[in-house]
Amino acid sequence: MLSSEKSRGRPTTGNERQGATKKSDISRSQILDAAALLFRNQGYAATTLRQIADAIDMKAGSIYYHFASKDEILDEVLEIGERAALEAVQQAIAALGPNASHRSRIECAIKSHLQALLEKSVYSSANIRIYGQLPEHIKRRHRKLRGEYAKLWDELFAAARKAGEIRANISIVPLRMFVLGALNWTVEWFDAEHHSVDELAERTALFIFQGIENPSRRQTK
Repeated sequence: MLSSEKSRGRPTTGNERQGATKKSDISRSQILDAAALLFRNQGYAATTLRQIADAIDMKAGSIYYHFASKDEILDEVLEIGERAALEAVQQAIAALGPNASHRSRIECAIKSHLQALLEKSVYSSANIRIYGQLPEHIKRRHRKLRGEYAKLWDELFAAARKAGEIRANISIVPLRMFVLGALNWTVEWFDAEHHSVDELAERTALFIFQGIENPSRRQTK
């Protein structure tokens, strides 16, 4: 079950992110904020321009001053969400410094990804929840940026494998797909009333690196 906005903490909005001052800029950000929330909560197909307008007390026709179509709004919501996760992970890893272990880097990436999805950006969680619903021609427009994010994770895992911090027989792409798939699925069940994002990140990293086998059994084999 998805937790409420109140229990998650209020996500970053376009107005705060862009620091908009012009009325037209504020309206554009408000449209994007409302659309991202609606896309995330009820899906792309079920969301109408009228619903987006009603959410911010705007006339439906006024949306066309800013966007030509719902698809144009969608494209911007998706890109903002994709960049939010990518930049959050990049910045967090850079802050660790050059001497951090590969495990520390991967753990940091896990935590930053979860924070982007569950705490900081409704755009990122909207991206994850609706991407699979979208027609191929829309997905195609976002593959380059999604590929850039996948490459970042591939490089993290490949460096850890080269350094001997993960097993040499691990295939990088399936590993990345498994990890990101597990992280992304948290938007469907995470509830901040039961545990924090930090706790979830710590447990996820522990599971990925140490698995579920009882260590004492390994010693007796």
